[in-house]
Amino acid sequence: MAKSQNDLMLDAAFDWIRARVTQMTVCSTQPTTYAQATSTYKLADVPLTSTGIAVADVAVNGRKMTIAAKSGVTIDVSCTAAHIALAGSTGATVLLFVTTCTTQALTSGGTVDIPAWTDTISDVA
Repeated sequence: MAKSQNDLMLDAAFDWIRARVTQMTVCSTQPTTYAQATSTYKLADVPLTSTGIAVADVAVNGRKMTIAAKSGVTIDVSCTAAHIALAGSTGATVLLFVTTCTTQALTSGGTVDIPAWTDTISDVA
């Protein structure tokens, strides 16, 4: 017997993030809390709203969210970037999502470009 699910179920996970996101941060270490993502490990940050996240079908199977690229983001703290975090402060402060990035040394006062990136939720197998 084949398995299936409605795409709306997968979209609900991404919609939860889209409804709450207020910023994207570049971090030196993997944050596990909102405070770490937005203060302790934050090297740079940029506002991000739901319009900066697109949800679409994956050609093979599943759904994906694509986070828009951000250019010329001001670097606040010198250190090596290792993670990107999505954080939200709409209603309550919450760490929404963390991913790795290409490590690179950042220098305070400079700028960094954050390329577009995706996350995929696969269809049931």
